[in-house]
Amino acid sequence: MNRNKVSGNWENRDPLKPARIRSSCTCKDCWDHVAVRKERTVIRLGIQGENQVMREELRRKLSDMLDDNILERGLILLDDHLKPLWTLFDQRQVPMDGWSDEQVEILFKILARMDTDKDEKAARVGEREGRTPSGYVLSLAEGFAHGIGRSGNIAAMQPKAPGGSILNLMADRLANSLLKQVGLPRVKASIVFPVATGMSIASCLAAIHGNWVRKDKHNPWKRGEVIVPRLDHRSPLKGIRFSGFTPRIVEGELDGHGVVVPLEHIQEAIGPGTGAILSTTAFFPPRQPDCIKKIAKLCADEGIPHVVNNSYGIQSTRYLALLRGAIDAGRIDYIVQSTDKNFLTPVGGAVVTSPSKEKIQALSRVYAGRASAQPILQFMASVLILGISGYKKLMEQQVAHRDYLEEEVGRIASRAGQHLLDVDNPIAVAMSVNGLSKDLGGKLYTLRVTGPKVIFPGDFGSCIDDYPEPYLTLNAGIGARNEDFERLIGKLEEVFLDK
Repeated sequence: MNRNKVSGNWENRDPLKPARIRSSCTCKDCWDHVAVRKERTVIRLGIQGENQVMREELRRKLSDMLDDNILERGLILLDDHLKPLWTLFDQRQVPMDGWSDEQVEILFKILARMDTDKDEKAARVGEREGRTPSGYVLSLAEGFAHGIGRSGNIAAMQPKAPGGSILNLMADRLANSLLKQVGLPRVKASIVFPVATGMSIASCLAAIHGNWVRKDKHNPWKRGEVIVPRLDHRSPLKGIRFSGFTPRIVEGELDGHGVVVPLEHIQEAIGPGTGAILSTTAFFPPRQPDCIKKIAKLCADEGIPHVVNNSYGIQSTRYLALLRGAIDAGRIDYIVQSTDKNFLTPVGGAVVTSPSKEKIQALSRVYAGRASAQPILQFMASVLILGISGYKKLMEQQVAHRDYLEEEVGRIASRAGQHLLDVDNPIAVAMSVNGLSKDLGGKLYTLRVTGPKVIFPGDFGSCIDDYPEPYLTLNAGIGARNEDFERLIGKLEEVFLDK
């Protein structure tokens, strides 16, 4: 038996699952499998067992230097520090309690050392070997010079990057486990995508287009429109056009202070050229979330793919409830959420999830080429440091901050002769700014307030033509601090009440 060969499609195999040895393999990369299998086998046999071997080896080597009780005390502390790493490899879920920065750094250093660019005895003669001019340049990627994925699949493992492959697949497992634990129990698979929300939406639509093409190769753009309940946000619209589709915008209408897009208007827009529907949960007031449960049912009935732009909705139990209802009621192909808005990472990534494993696999094959590991590293570090308990605590704080913001902004609005907009939004608050000049946003920026949006009638942003009054929106996003809101209220009093 040739033990260099493993069964199955190498590029689509999950390195965190056992591989069956077989006597023959059609994979072109078989000769490269040994290094990856060696590291993967360690995980398959149980990392805790390896930890015990390491512990006993340390005891043997150091026993002549220290008394047994002193050495045992040190080994206990080492065990405690490394135990979360072994638990992660065994369970492959976000831990309940968060890690320290040092533990995350140890994990990344261990995985990065597994990549072949660290092999000083190797003859590295390929066109891409993880070469860098200095250690500093390599450190900017935390040692993962090879990035993630392969040219045909962003989720595929790299023979040159065993550690990077584990990192990539582990991040996807952590994303899915976190989403399940915070409120989406029926998602089947998730992927941490190395581009932000707009480009991730484009990639989802590209995967959907590929499916339409397979059904009608002679007329690839027969289904060339994406129905979009009007959303005054450029990124999703650019994502639609980037994927080759044409957006068909369905106008909204006023419902009190809110802007809604009725289901019947969406239904009327469906035609022979409809390729997908892109709905939205979280957005700025006065836009209300789309009726995604009804849209999901409509898509199931009509056989139309459905992508949900949930850009910053994971942080809110209200939006999670909407998504659960939609998944139960009908069809959702992809749900896209930003890593920076939901998981407190630097800008540049998204988590795409689905009730279908096959849909996520199709998405992973759309990405052109390899990708930087940075968005994956940043997501993984953030969720490991927070842990489930830390993330849920931030969700609770977000609700408290939203309540405080509504109370205080309502107080200021009342004293200034303005009013709150009566809009159902669990993250943002809006107040009227009648009679004020358009430079209000600039004044707040000069006062070192970042993030507010000032929209006047006719401006892009209200998701309807000629909203009846100007308004100011303010967000209570996850991760904001108490002092952020205290300072904000002081600046608003300065502007509106001349304090």
